[in-house]
Amino acid sequence: MRPVRRPDAGRALAGLLLFTGTVHLVRPHVFDAALPDWLPGTKRAWALGSGIAELVCGGLAALPRTRRLGGWASAALFVAVFPGNVHMVSTARTPRARAVTMARLPLQVPLVLWALRVARS
Repeated sequence: MRPVRRPDAGRALAGLLLFTGTVHLVRPHVFDAALPDWLPGTKRAWALGSGIAELVCGGLAALPRTRRLGGWASAALFVAVFPGNVHMVSTARTPRARAVTMARLPLQVPLVLWALRVARS
């Protein structure tokens, strides 16, 4: 019987970031609620920019030569978007939306830890 191979943490992180980055570029309006009005520029520019940042982090994490940098950059990105997630909670229009966005907040911790693990691998 063959041993079950665990997925590579760097590739898995890369897959997540490449997926979410693509969603940011294809459907940027979905992220408008996460972006506070006080940010300079347009919400669309911030949504597209964060999607590009996710794609760059995902690309870096995917390659063994740049995985360490990709992990550090991903951890920084996860920390940087946290205020947007908090903003979503504070501006949610329905109790269900508030509950869903509030449930996402603690998920940032394992994402940051995952990215740091990749950076140290």
